[in-house]
Amino acid sequence: MTIHYHGTPISPRRVLYELSGRSFCVSFAAPADVAVCHQIGQSVMLDNGAFSAWRAGKATNWPGYYAWCEQWLDHWTTWAVVPDVIGGGPEENDTLLLQWPHAERGAPVWHTDEPLDRLARLCDDWQRVCIGSSNLHPPGTERWHRVMTAAMNRICTRRAPSWLHMLRGMAVAGYGYPFASVDSTDIGRNHHLPHRDAAKMAQRWDAVQAPGAWKPKPEQMELVA
Repeated sequence: MTIHYHGTPISPRRVLYELSGRSFCVSFAAPADVAVCHQIGQSVMLDNGAFSAWRAGKATNWPGYYAWCEQWLDHWTTWAVVPDVIGGGPEENDTLLLQWPHAERGAPVWHTDEPLDRLARLCDDWQRVCIGSSNLHPPGTERWHRVMTAAMNRICTRRAPSWLHMLRGMAVAGYGYPFASVDSTDIGRNHHLPHRDAAKMAQRWDAVQAPGAWKPKPEQMELVA
């Protein structure tokens, strides 16, 4: 089974309450719904907001993020994404891992443009690992499938060695990779459009499940011009 974390903010507030019993993703960049999500949700994922900050050209505030996480990690069904540098290298991101103060309650991020050896090492050291796509590998594209196939062949003997979470990956939950959880802001961004209903959208998303095991597949080599 796959847990689907629905990204916030979701407004108006009555729409968020219509999703009671679902799981939610709350970003440090937009934390207004965090208390309500803990009141009505099954599980809450705390996102570090790095992507939002990077896209807006803003600086990150990791000490503030650590403190924000601490108050919500009292809930055992809540977990947090360890800070990462968008476009940074493995060394920068490994340095942030050393600064993370909440131990196993966090999940580091492996980006698809990083070495597979780093993914394997993270799976050895952490119970939960997030996968983040780079600009080179938009989710669902041929390039993304190539790198994901290579990654799963590398780390999975049969089942995944850690809980794998696909960041912004709800649309690829049913593509055959053993994701334990995924997230998306689709409901928050689009429920107000014509012929859309937040509860029905959540029902459709939550019904898409990833497999529990991985069968090795042939790998297609990247063509170099």
